[in-house]
Amino acid sequence: MAVRLHCFAHAGAGDSAFRRWSRSTGSGVDTIAWPLPGRDRRRREPRVTTREALLADLGPLFEPGVPYVLYGHSLGATIAYTVARALRQTGLPQPALLAVGACPPPGTPAVLAAAAELPDAELLAVLDRYGAAPPDTRPGDVWHRHVMPVLRDDLRLALSLRAAADGPVDVPLLAVGGADDRLADADALAAWGDWTTGRFVQRTLPGGHFFVRDRELPRLLGRAARVVRRARTQQQQQQ
Repeated sequence: MAVRLHCFAHAGAGDSAFRRWSRSTGSGVDTIAWPLPGRDRRRREPRVTTREALLADLGPLFEPGVPYVLYGHSLGATIAYTVARALRQTGLPQPALLAVGACPPPGTPAVLAAAAELPDAELLAVLDRYGAAPPDTRPGDVWHRHVMPVLRDDLRLALSLRAAADGPVDVPLLAVGGADDRLADADALAAWGDWTTGRFVQRTLPGGHFFVRDRELPRLLGRAARVVRRARTQQQQQQ
């Protein structure tokens, strides 16, 4: 049985960040990307900016009995944590592993989320400072008109989710960072250890904030998913 790897993207992005992952995760892993409303094939739908709206939109994503892993990158990490926490609270099957990348945990400073309500020019300056916007982006250009509104609402969602975080998950947690990421350094990622009652593992990969675009991350998560599958098989054989 394949392990399902459910993925949530960074602010302003859809499912394109995970489009080629199946080439790198390896055998026995099905990658499923979840675009939020307002982008990609859902671009005409109203965007969500609160925890309540997010959970109502995602609905029952996961089939009982099918092992799965959650991965979220940057904003997506906070989404993945929120989903895992909500599943625990409602008694639904939890992930075998929660993996988060490029994101400080709730309760610690998050530069981009804190900039959600800045005027456009100031928000652009913050994004540019941390390499979170294309080079030479200016007010009024195509990126500013079409991507900035989505990104701003995503930052509002991040604020809502971080404020609503209310405790650890009860599953193993893997925190992954980029060696050159100034938005979520090794010390910030280490703080995720306080947000799980299970095993905590931290890994660093080459790259900056958007190491999600490289092959090393899906390879790492593919290996983790196969470990999950072996553990589940052994558990079933012992029952």
